[in-house]
Amino acid sequence: MPRNRAALAVTLALLATPPLSACGSSSAADAKVVTVYSADGLKGENGDGWYDRVFKDFEKQTGVKVEYVEGGSGEMVQRAVREKSNPQADVLVTLPPFIQQADSRGLLQKYAPRESEQVGGAGKAADGTWTSVVGNYFGFVYNKKELKRAPRTWDELLGRRYENRLQYSTPGVAGDGTAVLVKAVHDFGGKEQALAYLKRLQANNVGPSASTGKLAPKVDKGELLVANGDVQMNHAQSKDLPRLGIWFPAGEDGRPTTFALPYAAGLVTGAPHGANGRKLLDFLLSRRAQQQVSSIGGGFATRRDVKATDPDAVALRGLMAGVDVFEPDWTDIEKHLTTYVEEWKNATGG
Repeated sequence: MPRNRAALAVTLALLATPPLSACGSSSAADAKVVTVYSADGLKGENGDGWYDRVFKDFEKQTGVKVEYVEGGSGEMVQRAVREKSNPQADVLVTLPPFIQQADSRGLLQKYAPRESEQVGGAGKAADGTWTSVVGNYFGFVYNKKELKRAPRTWDELLGRRYENRLQYSTPGVAGDGTAVLVKAVHDFGGKEQALAYLKRLQANNVGPSASTGKLAPKVDKGELLVANGDVQMNHAQSKDLPRLGIWFPAGEDGRPTTFALPYAAGLVTGAPHGANGRKLLDFLLSRRAQQQVSSIGGGFATRRDVKATDPDAVALRGLMAGVDVFEPDWTDIEKHLTTYVEEWKNATGG
């Protein structure tokens, strides 16, 4: 080919090729992807969880494929930290205080999903970097076949009956594991008292677990009698794990206590497919998706204008009846989280 014709061909080819976008997409196929890093609990073991349904509907409606990565809340945040200079995730979903941790480390950019004004103030960041998409509460599970009733107090768990039959996920790694520490500090009236108790409890504890979701099947089988968890995940699991019961240890006044532990979602700073991440966040907060939170996901809608009346929603409200709900200072907890976890390790040998 003559040189002038070759140069013309190259020029035309360059003009016909769309430039690489700032978000890093390299082809039309890549642009039809959104990557989600999420804490476990919303995806079903048999493909029947809330994520399974919502992601399928989202893909059908938008043509955007969801790439899903799951782990403990702390694990997902740490992965995003390692990738900060070259982000791989578009959407990050974690439990408190890890969503606050992600925000403080600059991992999240401001984005208010469509209709996020329907989410209450405590359910979203004041600076607009994250919004709760599924309401949830911290709890414990027990084997209903081997125990005639759920334990009522923390002290019951120190009994010989629970030796090597009790386990809780690791604080600092799993969101629900960190929640054990948060609730103990509240119920025992201080950090030192809580750590002293958890040190004693270690005699019955099987050992560390990076994933809370893996503990419920062990409880259902009778390998464990008691484990930590959360209401949404465990209620959803109980449909396939019939021996699973949910309970809340009582505080010093004898009343069971818990606190909100929502799944909070944010758009990752420098997300490679940011536009698709925004679409997915909008979809997670859509009325249809929120109406499916209880019936499919076993959780609580975060939109105040969505009032679920399905049997699961009724059962969830009944489960929470008579349980005192307190509000942790997540800002303070996030600020001192590393210290708290180190002190827990020192106290328990964890």
